[in-house]
Amino acid sequence: MPSTYKLHPVSAEQTFLMVKPDGVMRGLVGEIINRLERRGLKIVALKLMHASREHVDGFYPKEEAWIQRLGEKGLKTYAEYGIDPVKEMGTDDPKVIGQRVRDSIIDFMTMGPVVPMVVEGVHAISVVRKLVGNTLPVFAEPGTIRGDFSHDAPTSANVEGRSIFNIVHASETKEEAAHEIGHWFKAEEIHDYDRAEHVIMFGDKRG
Repeated sequence: MPSTYKLHPVSAEQTFLMVKPDGVMRGLVGEIINRLERRGLKIVALKLMHASREHVDGFYPKEEAWIQRLGEKGLKTYAEYGIDPVKEMGTDDPKVIGQRVRDSIIDFMTMGPVVPMVVEGVHAISVVRKLVGNTLPVFAEPGTIRGDFSHDAPTSANVEGRSIFNIVHASETKEEAAHEIGHWFKAEEIHDYDRAEHVIMFGDKRG
């Protein structure tokens, strides 16, 4: 049997996943990698690093519309739980709240090492998103990474002035994946190799 298999370009994707400081400090890196590899996904880049504030600041959008959406999400959560944002945060301005949330994310992402990686596979972006679960751990399904290892919620995080501890970050779109991979990895840090079982998993067609 031939030893190599190339995924069809229509379905083959690379996506970006990062184990955040809480996942690293809780010793979940191996568990997360195991879940990815058991699914047949291939890790083609991986490193451990303590990112600078400048690097993390450049990773997250700065556009006013994005920041306002962060604030609006927070206000929506407060409304759902009957929490007065003015009482808890001193304001109900979504831009102000969104900027605070962004600042708290940067604080969180620089509190310890992170493990960024590039993951490759058939429709890897959507597959990885399913594996990691809902961005808010309190709503993540059991069996997902967030659903199994966290139940943090924006109500507690916002009141405590911190980011949500949700273990991992995963790209949502092809455009986002391309930007994030380029932000964390040089081209020479991404490797091509064969996973032995891909011929069995996806057939005997090579390109």
